Amino acid sequence: MTAYEKLQRNLKRRPRKWLVTGAAGFIGSHLVETLLSLNQQVVGLDNFSTGYAHNVYAVKQQLPTMQRRRFRFIEGDITDAATCSRACRQVDYVLHQAALGSVPRSFANPLATHSANTTGFIQVLEAAKKAKVSRVVYASSSSVYGDAKDLPKREGREGAPLSPYAVSKAVDELYARVFHDGYGQELIGLRYFNVFGPRQDPDGAYAAVIPRWIHALLENKTSEIYGDGKTSRDFCYVANAVQANLLAATARGAVHGVYNVAVGGRTSLNQLHRQLRKLIGSNRAPKQKSFRAGDVRHSLADISAASKDLGYQPTHTIEQGLDLTVRWYQKQKSLK
Repeated sequence: MTAYEKLQRNLKRRPRKWLVTGAAGFIGSHLVETLLSLNQQVVGLDNFSTGYAHNVYAVKQQLPTMQRRRFRFIEGDITDAATCSRACRQVDYVLHQAALGSVPRSFANPLATHSANTTGFIQVLEAAKKAKVSRVVYASSSSVYGDAKDLPKREGREGAPLSPYAVSKAVDELYARVFHDGYGQELIGLRYFNVFGPRQDPDGAYAAVIPRWIHALLENKTSEIYGDGKTSRDFCYVANAVQANLLAATARGAVHGVYNVAVGGRTSLNQLHRQLRKLIGSNRAPKQKSFRAGDVRHSLADISAASKDLGYQPTHTIEQGLDLTVRWYQKQKSLK
């Protein structure tokens, strides 16, 4: 039995109260769904700036009445101290996912990125400290590795950030260290590597590559590749990120630090597009565009620290994750 399987069994026996910020978002809604399915009490917080009410609705529709009743939703902003204080009341664990993602968005509006990702983060930490929350697990990003050339990316070998978004996440990690050292808070950061899966928004200027390409291929439209297509990423299915959050919140061997959350494999954009075309049954070739500012050329994670300290073991490969994700988007298309 894996560490995650043991944790799931134990949580069902001993319910706790959790706060998920960004609960209407992509990763946040999957966390809410998993926690409720484990009979936990969950408070969700979101301002709907990038999250959607239909994600919350979809989660509730899939669960029995008794589990749905354990969920309370607060519409509010993490930059507001009173909102954070109300959300953290009597909470055992905070899973902080609320943020403004996207490197291009951060270049377009660095002030909004700083406000949500840094000021909002401090407000959550302050509220959690005052409420005596046991532990905060927060979403960091692989973007903190910046211009570091080493592969695989390993904690402690960071480079210079290449975007306002990357800076905001690097600053969050610094604040977490100070709050741990200065106040004794238990804080664990998770450096996500290109998480994907169902409910990820395919629309808009800042949509992630996998949902954007799936949507284009299902609509028989041409996808766009920034650069020569040889850029590579360590794509991570959302169930792996959910596992990492729950393990990080409850791990006894770690009370502070940052950990890579990925699969430990490299897939180029050209390879990714071919895999999606095969799954969808499309022969639409992509269109190449210029490289974007702030994009990291190659990304590959060393996940040995998360495995050792948290018991993290990815349950889904990129192939398995893409298959599940494509099936979900195909189902959504058929329902329209």
